[in-house]
Amino acid sequence: MKQLASILTALILAHPMVVRAGEFNVAPGGQGMSPGISSMLLLAGTVLGAPPAGEPTNAKEAALQQKKSSGVTPQLLEREAKRKAVMTPEQLAWEETLEANLGSFYLPLYYKDKDAGRETAWDYVKDDPALPRLLIIGDSISRGYTQAVRKKLAGKVNVHRAPANCGPTATGLKKFDVWLGTRKWDVITWNFGIHDRKTAPATYKKNLGTLLKQLQATGAKVIWVRTTPAPPSGKNAEEFSDAQCDQVNLIADEVMQANHIQEVDLHALLKPKLAEVQLPNNVHFKDEGYNLMGEVVAKAVHGTLKSQKSDVNAPRAGKE
Repeated sequence: MKQLASILTALILAHPMVVRAGEFNVAPGGQGMSPGISSMLLLAGTVLGAPPAGEPTNAKEAALQQKKSSGVTPQLLEREAKRKAVMTPEQLAWEETLEANLGSFYLPLYYKDKDAGRETAWDYVKDDPALPRLLIIGDSISRGYTQAVRKKLAGKVNVHRAPANCGPTATGLKKFDVWLGTRKWDVITWNFGIHDRKTAPATYKKNLGTLLKQLQATGAKVIWVRTTPAPPSGKNAEEFSDAQCDQVNLIADEVMQANHIQEVDLHALLKPKLAEVQLPNNVHFKDEGYNLMGEVVAKAVHGTLKSQKSDVNAPRAGKE
């Protein structure tokens, strides 16, 4: 309990809002508390220790892992607060959004990465106003290739990632407004599949259609990324099977083709290479796999933007 009290004290006293303002008033029940502080206080309620080894792919797994230790110490939180204290308002707003959305599994991992000076898929992106903007929406597979896409499109595209491990379509229905934000997107790549492996087919199809309409309403060019294969052994913590993978891909294909949506086929790309690029008995991939995916996704995005530019510059019918 003393450790927990220390964490709570460090969180509140060292948070940038407190450091900058010198005071912080919270109404009974936490009303008036910023989403970031609220999320960190919830995080502080976990027991100290090593982070969980596997990534959750459904609500049950996430709930179980929330009961496990996070490995976040008061000292780490103090350093995290100092890191935030020198941020611009835009950077701090992004960090608050992450704290409100990453949850008790990914937020501690993000803190530790930043404490170690590592780049992450969720890093703040300062836009070059001369470049188009890309948003990547998806689960931990897309998180794995986000940085590879950034490297491939460096100097050509501002590459952003949704502030979450986006999970199933049901979460998308609740969170799309947060993930899309208020600024203009030129291209949006998206996937929901592994987390929807147990979603009723009719529900999955309906949810995809609803989400697609919301994406199209942004005016961005939308690119669907097909769900990656299950491990060939059939053994994995998520119990994700070839049959489930085929089902979500077939349903998604039907929705995308009916709406003339471009697709990037990571399933066909990776299926022959799983022994080399996929982790054993795991739906996730080695760096080689994520780099390969990032290269293909980046190529599709670049080609789409190039095509859009050509369309804009093309002469109108009847004009020379």
